[in-house]
Amino acid sequence: MNITIIGTGYVGLTSGTCFAEVGHHVTCVDNNPEKIETLLRGEIPIYEPGLAELVKQNVAAGRLKFTTSTEEGVNNGDIIFIAVPTPPQTDGSVDLSFIEKVAREIAQCLTPDLGYRVIVDKSTVPVKTGDKVEQTVRRYAPEGVEFGVVSNPEFLREGCAVDDLLNPDRIVIGSNDEKALGYMQKLYEPFVAPVLVTDINSAELIKHAANSFLALKISYINAVANICEAAGADVEKVAEGIGMDKRIGRQFLNAGLGYGGSCFPKDIKAFIHISETLGQPFGLLKEVERINFDQLDRFLGKIREKLWVFREKKIALWGLAFKQNTDDVRESVAIKLAQVILAEGATVVATDPEGIPTAKRFGNLEGDISYTEDMYAALDGADCLIIGTEWPQFAKADLSEVAKRLRTPLVFDGRNLLDPDDVKAAGLEYYSIGRPSIGI
Repeated sequence: MNITIIGTGYVGLTSGTCFAEVGHHVTCVDNNPEKIETLLRGEIPIYEPGLAELVKQNVAAGRLKFTTSTEEGVNNGDIIFIAVPTPPQTDGSVDLSFIEKVAREIAQCLTPDLGYRVIVDKSTVPVKTGDKVEQTVRRYAPEGVEFGVVSNPEFLREGCAVDDLLNPDRIVIGSNDEKALGYMQKLYEPFVAPVLVTDINSAELIKHAANSFLALKISYINAVANICEAAGADVEKVAEGIGMDKRIGRQFLNAGLGYGGSCFPKDIKAFIHISETLGQPFGLLKEVERINFDQLDRFLGKIREKLWVFREKKIALWGLAFKQNTDDVRESVAIKLAQVILAEGATVVATDPEGIPTAKRFGNLEGDISYTEDMYAALDGADCLIIGTEWPQFAKADLSEVAKRLRTPLVFDGRNLLDPDDVKAAGLEYYSIGRPSIGI
């Protein structure tokens, strides 16, 4: 099939590439000429494992191309995906101006002779956005144009998005147009996964409800971790015991600094706002937010208790990205942690396998901060090590080297990466989340 993706961010670029990988012909559109020029040179503007190779081979095969022209995209695509940003606003609602703008542009490019077109919301949007997209297209398109509107939420995880798209655990297609549903089912024929076909409103709610539930699991285990600390228990063992229940599962029961990234914080706020707008306040999600917000403060309290003050202290920070296997620093808890300790007068030496360039551009880190790609060099003369991101390189660290390079043997593990027995054997003083501390 001929597919068009409007928006070449994490969702759009990865989705378009994976559709090309299974045999569809894909045109990716973006209004940023610099980004399109980068892609045309064979360079990838984001870090996502496996993506660069797939882009290169599908461009070479003629199944994937890039353009700044919405008209070209509309002409080429029987199915047109909208995958543009939906940033949060101060009241928790979502800024849908990019969606509206693209819907207008699509409408103005449609002509009756093009034939039927399916317009798909791939971006995460509030319920009833599909109705607005349909109204907008009808308002601005010429008479006689035939089209259907679909909600097809994405469930990809940054860091493993390619696998999530090529091997999805479910595909959700929502529309009130039977012809559009038929197009979408044909599109997904190459994918082996359960397909849920539903009305458009239900599809739009599924994404917000799913992300909110996962965030709830994270806040729940962090609340349990705080109880474990008070009781002298080990949250890792508690989580393991909880996760063995098949009704619950072990995923997203990892205690730590809390959730971050471009999805969970925004989607939780959006779902709270949606529920209030519909007259059904969702107080539980406000508590999920509160626990997540407090988690960073609790962790900073542990560090302050040992260092007393941050001023004139040198801090080694391992991690800048919001999670492993990505360079994305949006709403990164590690970045927020760095902002606090820099504001209080510390010197920070930070490292991250992929996140240094994006942290420099988008991290808003002001103060005495420097960067190094050598995780051990960051430790030299530091008063403590803080682990802020769960990169596997950090979990496999040579702890004797850590102990040798630090000025004082203090490690604060915000992701429970290290084995307490190994830390103790290396002579390090160790503080993590929901586990007994190791003093010297």
